[in-house]
Amino acid sequence: MHSFTFGDDPIMADKLLELVIHGQKTATSWAAIHGSLESETGKRQVVNDSKEQPRVIIETIELARRPFAEVDEQFAHDEGEGDLSLDYWKKEHERYFNREGTFSKNMEVYCQRFRVIEILK
Repeated sequence: MHSFTFGDDPIMADKLLELVIHGQKTATSWAAIHGSLESETGKRQVVNDSKEQPRVIIETIELARRPFAEVDEQFAHDEGEGDLSLDYWKKEHERYFNREGTFSKNMEVYCQRFRVIEILK
């Protein structure tokens, strides 16, 4: 089973993982330039913490590729971050994608919705 860690630093990884564990984060996104990252509807993945320890098993329930500018308010809310607004999502994701060198106003992103299958101890 494919595993991954959220974000691009240990603090972010653990913070986003906690949002998943508490049911607030039910979606995630990434630059389409990276491909579908072994995700497809029905596929299960393991989410690791910042120490690469398996913590949660999730199942993809929706995967769509869309322009960054077309991400909607509901998806931003489902990502579960900040004040849950689309403005917050755009601002923070632009920062994130700039850090990884992938941001452009015309970029596409994969938008994944998931459900938690199991919280691992």
